[in-house]
Amino acid sequence: MTRPLRLGVLTPSSNTALEPLTSAIVAGLPGASAHFSRFKVTEIALDAAALGQFDDSKILAAAELLADAKVDAIGWSGTSSGWLGFDRDRQLVERIRERTGIPATTAVLALNELLAIKQVKRLALVSPYTPDVQERIVANYRAIGIEVVAERHLGIRVNHDFAGVTPHTLRELMDDVAKAKPQAITTFCTNLNAAQLAGDIQRAHGIPLLDTVSTTVWGLARAAGRSPAAITVWGELFQWT
Repeated sequence: MTRPLRLGVLTPSSNTALEPLTSAIVAGLPGASAHFSRFKVTEIALDAAALGQFDDSKILAAAELLADAKVDAIGWSGTSSGWLGFDRDRQLVERIRERTGIPATTAVLALNELLAIKQVKRLALVSPYTPDVQERIVANYRAIGIEVVAERHLGIRVNHDFAGVTPHTLRELMDDVAKAKPQAITTFCTNLNAAQLAGDIQRAHGIPLLDTVSTTVWGLARAAGRSPAAITVWGELFQWT
């Protein structure tokens, strides 16, 4: 019998998409379950108040609550280092490990690892964010040698509203960026109902979809010492090692 696997997920407080999606994806791993801890995030912007939501002390407090559940790994299912800088997530996972003794990952660190595995240099980016946030993400990927060859964003600031973007709209955005023939497409926000579109995008365009809810689960399984390969209906990324 497979040993139970408990995956802890740090969740923005106003997010309604990632929990059901994460639980559905994790169900593909025998004996696995997802457990969630929230901290306050209500908007995505570059002003001081919005950036202050991602203070490590708040995230670490939520991580300590997950540690009480004796989870096997902790993942920050959020994309804030896309505009704050990737070092923020590297520092965060080290602090989580130091504070809880539990291995950790993030949506963006896992995404970047997947991009490195497949040597992706041409990326397409779909997000709900405002233009200035999107520009910051594009610049941070350019700085590590990955060119965003096509991007679409929706100009939304309120985090709760991201989950209201329909899969149909997201599919149209992905179909549009696919015209640039990127090596991969990322839906870069964990409050989008996009992960379930991975198979359709692969079949339609031959391009893998790296949704950040999915990348979090991929990274969590690996951080916990379990292969994610048993997950077979949420995109080919779960077969990448």
